[in-house]
Amino acid sequence: MIKVNVLSDEKSWSKKLKKKDELFTRICKYFPKKFRFTDKKVYLTLLLSNNKKIKILNKKFRNKNKHTDILSFPFEQKIKNLKEIYLGDIIISFNYMNKPINLNNDNFKKKTIRIFIHGFLHLLGYDHVKRKDYIKMLNEEEKIFRFVEKSLN
Repeated sequence: MIKVNVLSDEKSWSKKLKKKDELFTRICKYFPKKFRFTDKKVYLTLLLSNNKKIKILNKKFRNKNKHTDILSFPFEQKIKNLKEIYLGDIIISFNYMNKPINLNNDNFKKKTIRIFIHGFLHLLGYDHVKRKDYIKMLNEEEKIFRFVEKSLN
């Protein structure tokens, strides 16, 4: 089971997403079986933030002085055979999710779910530096999104 600890330092998230803690834990519950960790307790932290904060983090940890839609920080110490695992941290920028400005709540939610899945895959070691890895990650992302979207409706 995956538990998402949701934090927010941007008030605008509450206007677009209700019951954020429940939403992200529910999303993980509907992941395809190979991503659910049914026999372990898996945790991750999600910070719902904004362009200003994400730019600071991007500069500090990736040496890129610009904002971005999402940052993922996998927890480095992966120890197999543990019953509890901390995957890492994900930060999502409200400003990117709300483009175009004042996106309706349903489309905002779908866009946020998709980018959350993207960040989750990064925590699991997926990357998109090389084209073949990009295609592999994009395919997994799309499969998970379709599975989640179908289950949430």
